[in-house]
Amino acid sequence: MIPPVRSIQLGDIEAARERIAGTVLRTPLVRFDERIWLKLENLQPTNAYKIRGASNAVARLSDEERAKGVWTISAGNAGQGVAYAARQYGVPCTVVAIETAPQTKLDRMRALGAEIVPVSYERAWVAAESHEFPGLDATFVHPFDNHDFIAGHGTMGLEILEDLPEVRTVICAIGGGGLITGVGSAIKAKKPDVKVLGAEPETAAPYALSLREGGPRKFENWQASFVDGAGGKSVIERMWQRMQPVVDGAITVTLDQTRDAMRLIAEKSRTIAEGAGALSLAAALTGQAGEEPIVCVVSGGNIDLAKFSELVTAS
Repeated sequence: MIPPVRSIQLGDIEAARERIAGTVLRTPLVRFDERIWLKLENLQPTNAYKIRGASNAVARLSDEERAKGVWTISAGNAGQGVAYAARQYGVPCTVVAIETAPQTKLDRMRALGAEIVPVSYERAWVAAESHEFPGLDATFVHPFDNHDFIAGHGTMGLEILEDLPEVRTVICAIGGGGLITGVGSAIKAKKPDVKVLGAEPETAAPYALSLREGGPRKFENWQASFVDGAGGKSVIERMWQRMQPVVDGAITVTLDQTRDAMRLIAEKSRTIAEGAGALSLAAALTGQAGEEPIVCVVSGGNIDLAKFSELVTAS
């Protein structure tokens, strides 16, 4: 049975921070320019923020639940996070992986011990909405619609407020909505006047559409792109309920703006951001983000190096 949606409390996030402290890196917050800062989650052990939520969620399972093994759904980053956490407990992990995921992400999931079940994007999204997949009877760890997963992501919000108390705006990419719900829950609990904004690519912007139309919507013109770690086909009703109290708006960016942001992050921080990881900076650079200082969450850096080079050097 799918548990009812409940708000992420500050106590949930603080407990998660203690629980995952030995696994998750406290990532640096570095200055991009006079008004923008970058939260470099691409420096995590799995090169993406998902390790925060995955570590907390797997740690919160009972011994009986872990004994059954775990499974999740992923385009790559959640799968790595859950596989990493599962390996720490010595339990098997299966990832229902979107078949268009970059080879780098597939290879890393396998290297962490995960068994890969490749499926289409459409089939993966059905599993994400239904919380089930035929033939898998292990314990499901949802990659975004999971209270403990989201609370783990909230630990990032605590770090941002401690490292930059004067922050006025925080921007996160939106895929399923778990990242922004977690970060937003922490920010709003401690500083409710700080604005929390989402960033989506123009090819997959269901949350911006849902805000315009006043409820969760399917993005009919969805297109696959190199921004594989964000930009869903729809907003799930349960995630709409979670995001509404803690998200103040959304900014849609072009793929060219995203490419430019990937290049700028590399030039400024000397780190690699995948497409989804650069959405937040692309959004900040549109000038639509409002008050500064602005923190952009660089959510991940898992991208094939050849593809990264091709994207950032394209004219």
